[in-house]
Amino acid sequence: MGLGGCIILIAVGAILTFATDWHTSGVNVHVVGLILMAVGIIGVAVFTSVLRRRRMVPGATIVEEDRDHLM
Repeated sequence: MGLGGCIILIAVGAILTFATDWHTSGVNVHVVGLILMAVGIIGVAVFTSVLRRRRMVPGATIVEEDRDHLM
């Protein structure tokens, strides 16, 4: 699931929690919305941590150039 899927889960969960007035027997729609929002937020956190790890190059060294000798 990518970042878009996580955002959709958060949006659908918010709609179910805050914008609906449905009453069903056996299923609490507001709790389902909260669960979807929680899963979406966890997904965004996991996605961003994985993306951060992909951008880091292991064993890379930073080299600073001595620009004084160029003048």
